[in-house]
Amino acid sequence: MDGTLVDGDWPALKLDEVSALLAKYPGSGAPRRILSISPRPFSAASVVEATAGRIFVKKHPRSVRTAEGLGEEHAFMHYLREHGAGVPRVFLTESGASAVERDGWTYEVHALAEGVDAYEQAISWTPFLTAAHAHATGVAQAKLHRAAEGFDAPRRKPRPLVASFSIFSFHDPGQELEKYFAARPALAASAAALACARKGIEVLAPFAEELWPLLPALPALWTHNDLHASNLFWSDAGPEATVTAAVDFGLCDRTNAVFDIAQTIERNIVEWVTLMVQPDQPEAVAIHFDHLRALLAGYESVRPLSREEKLALAPMVALCHAEFALTEADYFLAALHSEERAKVAYDDYLIGHAQWFLGAGARLLDVLRAWAMEPVAIEKEK
Repeated sequence: MDGTLVDGDWPALKLDEVSALLAKYPGSGAPRRILSISPRPFSAASVVEATAGRIFVKKHPRSVRTAEGLGEEHAFMHYLREHGAGVPRVFLTESGASAVERDGWTYEVHALAEGVDAYEQAISWTPFLTAAHAHATGVAQAKLHRAAEGFDAPRRKPRPLVASFSIFSFHDPGQELEKYFAARPALAASAAALACARKGIEVLAPFAEELWPLLPALPALWTHNDLHASNLFWSDAGPEATVTAAVDFGLCDRTNAVFDIAQTIERNIVEWVTLMVQPDQPEAVAIHFDHLRALLAGYESVRPLSREEKLALAPMVALCHAEFALTEADYFLAALHSEERAKVAYDDYLIGHAQWFLGAGARLLDVLRAWAMEPVAIEKEK
């Protein structure tokens, strides 16, 4: 969360392990060598060279993802592909399953995404390389939302590392917070996490009140919820590249389009790493307003937002990180049994970001409010 490279939480994939796995997936071929090891810590993933071509293999501890849980993601990905979205194919076993459970692990196998991994070395909370990339991301996100229309699966079951939208989807966030904790025993067992979460609800209350009357105008929609540039593949590595595919649907859930756009703004437009490294200098956190303009223009070139959706975006940007901070805390407590790492999520992340929006970050929300009232207003921001 502070931009430093850390060891993965789980052991990397091994060739014999992958060989036993791919035997269950017709058409994947036999593995020859492991070409890469993902630096992301929450799972173990690699690009594998197999006799049938390169594929992407990922494993999770069963405490984080079961075959059922991955099935929720894969069903959404399949629907998007069927409706024209650039999403990698998920391989199926002979029995038609999209995930395999073995020896305490859950595995999934994907075709490689089409295009170039231009942000392979990028981490979350770092900006786009160019405004053109931001525009292309907005276009891609709107196309995903169009493709997702009609996918009517219910919300995902409570699981670690899912960016849900439930606490602020009702008029009493405090009551919904208690339900959220009750469904997650490891999180509920941490008095410190609950205290921080309650404080976070208080800090974010003004934004929840601003959002509440607009919620009925936000249709439910399955969304990606983590559309950072590093989760996109690109036509090339140049400054004018367009998006060819979206990957990593681990955080997807039934939310709404505004929530998903807010997550994309939070992931790409604000340089949060500065706040983590220099918490006493909130005004030093950079906001890339040129990228924000481009992202929103790209999105609306495909799917124009209603006035209510535009008005909802400012408060949603302030609120959207809350449940992801808590689901990360749940992961650290339930899967890693680390109160120290959980504290970074429920205190530094949840509380720190919430307080920033009440102070130095208010200028971002003010620009979004001006844009909602008069779209040309955002062009005046310098």
